[in-house]
Amino acid sequence: QVQLVESGGGLVQAGGSLRLSCAASGRSFSNYAMGWFRQAPGKEREFVARISFNGGRTYYADSVKGRFTISRDNAKNTLYLQMNSLKPEDTGVYYCAVDEHSSVFQASPTAYDYWGQGTQVTVSS
Repeated sequence: QVQLVESGGGLVQAGGSLRLSCAASGRSFSNYAMGWFRQAPGKEREFVARISFNGGRTYYADSVKGRFTISRDNAKNTLYLQMNSLKPEDTGVYYCAVDEHSSVFQASPTAYDYWGQGTQVTVSS
């Protein structure tokens, strides 16, 4: 059974940092691109970052560029999101996801095949 489990969320003050992790089990995702999305209350799920299967290519939403860093450790089957200089508008539930089918950049949630349950990030002002 495929499972993605996010961790590392929490409450942090504006300007602070958090590091999210997404541990995959049930199968290896080392051949697939992975991404992070977030969803704020009352809003649609939005793209945050994406990383290619080997980590060679990364993509970021303009709103997080320069502040967030996506990375992966395929030996550990784990995806990371380092979030620095956090802002209140970064608040939301953060989800990791796997894109099994495409090697090109995909920002739409519908392009991703597996999802974690999410971890809450709250940034206070």
